[in-house]
Amino acid sequence: MKVTLNRNAFLAELATVQRAISSKTTIPILTGVKIVLSDEGLALTGSNADISIETFLPVTDEKAEMHIETTGAIVLQARFFNEIIRKLPENHLSLEVLSNNQVSITSGKAAFTVNGLDAESYPHLPVIDEKNQLKLPVRVLNKLINETTFAVSMHESRPILTGVHFVLNSSELLAVATDSHRLSQRVIPVEQAIEDFNIVIPGKSLLELSKSFKDEEELVEISIMENQVLFKTANMYFYSRLLEGNYPDTNRLIPTSFNTEIEFQVPELLSAIDRASLLSHEGRNNIVKLSISPDSVILYGNSPEIGNVEEALSYKNVQGEALDISFNPDYMKAALKAFGEGEIVVKFISAIRPFTLEPTDTETAFVQLITPVRTN
Repeated sequence: MKVTLNRNAFLAELATVQRAISSKTTIPILTGVKIVLSDEGLALTGSNADISIETFLPVTDEKAEMHIETTGAIVLQARFFNEIIRKLPENHLSLEVLSNNQVSITSGKAAFTVNGLDAESYPHLPVIDEKNQLKLPVRVLNKLINETTFAVSMHESRPILTGVHFVLNSSELLAVATDSHRLSQRVIPVEQAIEDFNIVIPGKSLLELSKSFKDEEELVEISIMENQVLFKTANMYFYSRLLEGNYPDTNRLIPTSFNTEIEFQVPELLSAIDRASLLSHEGRNNIVKLSISPDSVILYGNSPEIGNVEEALSYKNVQGEALDISFNPDYMKAALKAFGEGEIVVKFISAIRPFTLEPTDTETAFVQLITPVRTN
């Protein structure tokens, strides 16, 4: 195997597959990146127990400036290899596999010889039935990920809650995440769906997937097998394991009738809660309080050690019963960030029942739920 190519183009592919490579794996070869050079271009693969990423840099890509002399394959220790490529002196580099799986890396006056491993020893990627496909624009999938993953559980005591529940039902795709203190649910219309599915994808996998996309406008194909899902774009295959078990029925958690409703501009409410949380973070209990009456909405933050803050909130409209309710400001900030710049309506039942946040735009099927904090 021998190839010369542009260093930056190669580094971009290397950075993507590096997301799947862990130094803590029990399988030593998986600390490496698999490099396969064919007449069509260069394929790189990285993998761990949860995700596998394969990218392809075609010889036809002008930015790659690729010149292939001989094809072949090798596995190189990912962390050192990445550092070497990053610090090479010139814009171009040459890779050549020598005898005994050694690899020569040259650029300008710099020449490295590093030890590799036989590519035949690298585990094979899962075989996925590509008939069961759903196609989405990358920007739509990214938005779905941003609107849900922040609400997954960080605790392994209930592994199923560390994932996002995806349910495809005829022409709708539902995505929901909850850590049992908060919930985020988004429904989007879809076309060209072949077969319904009901799966749970680890939140960490989805975050890495979102970071791996290069073009917001391209399509991503989603294919599912028993315990794996494949996200496929023009030059990337991203595999993730699926979580086993039944996701709780979250539909019954979302209330349908309320006693108090307020409309807010998201940026204004987010800024106010951000200010109140400056003090609440310093206290033993990270809590802010919202006091709602027919003619005012006031936010309170308190830390016995530091002091307190009180702010009359700007709102578009308030209706219903007066209410005092306390909640975790970090949950509220994460929820508000997922809405972007628009307007929302916050709906309450009582001081001890979960409240919901929804966009005022009724065409957007997006609801978040936050459980209040009981205070004496």
